[in-house]
Amino acid sequence: MSGLKLFRTDTTIGGMTEVMPHLAEVEADVQGLVEAHMETLLGVRFLASEYCTGPIHGGRIDSLGLDENGSPVIVEFKRGVDAGAIHQGLFYMAWLMDHRREFEHLVRDQLGATAA
Repeated sequence: MSGLKLFRTDTTIGGMTEVMPHLAEVEADVQGLVEAHMETLLGVRFLASEYCTGPIHGGRIDSLGLDENGSPVIVEFKRGVDAGAIHQGLFYMAWLMDHRREFEHLVRDQLGATAA
């Protein structure tokens, strides 16, 4: 794990306790937690989970959201280090650019016409 440390304040003893990091057993555990709290954690309104890019592209966007500027946000979860994640993100970005209307329909369905 990285050198970044996380601490919890402990009011009973007036100090701090280090939170020990650990890997999630499965990627979906982290995905579900982030999606449930996406607005709090990232400032992003959640739109869809495992969003299918269709039979031609054959991909699934782990989590799709909308930021405060109305721009799409793609969150891709990886349990380990994966150099292909950047290529995957670029593929999804290209897909979104080619399927703008589909994304606008998703936003309208999930968040209403004003957001779309």
